[in-house]
Amino acid sequence: MDWVTGLVPGGKENFNSCLVIVDRYSKTVRCLPCHKENTDMDTAWLFWNEIISTCEIPKIIISDRDPKLTSEFWTNLYDMLGRKLAFNTAFHPQTDGLAERMIQKIEDIIRRFCPYGMEYKDHEGYTHDWVTLLPAVQLAYNTSQQFTTGKSPSLAEKGVEPSIVCGSLEEKSFDCPLHSQRLP
Repeated sequence: MDWVTGLVPGGKENFNSCLVIVDRYSKTVRCLPCHKENTDMDTAWLFWNEIISTCEIPKIIISDRDPKLTSEFWTNLYDMLGRKLAFNTAFHPQTDGLAERMIQKIEDIIRRFCPYGMEYKDHEGYTHDWVTLLPAVQLAYNTSQQFTTGKSPSLAEKGVEPSIVCGSLEEKSFDCPLHSQRLP
């Protein structure tokens, strides 16, 4: 579990970072838009609302020594729940290599599809940015076959592939003037 930071503010709440959580067994990824300025309590509420309430309480959390996760609050919470917090050794980020690689992938996708904070409008006039794309990024990754497991994270986690019906979706065009200016 770690953060993608340095993002251009996006969404109605002007999120500027993304909390990336990777399940070590299934390789399922969860991408949660948030603020870099979030406190340990804000992070705990986000974790509770988006992870614990929809999945379960992880037996162990592996992360770097971010103050948002090393606070007394998190330590007490995990002690109460009978779970364990595990942190990387200083200057040894390989411990959380899975999350680090996933963060690189998510960051790369966000920066490629929404360069320089670019927003785009769909045919109905709605404006979209990187926050709008996160669910699609998460879905695409979680339904893609992984080299290490030979299965998609969704199949490994739930035992079934989600039903994705792309043929019934309307074809949408987007007005991306910045992108179209770069085309030959």
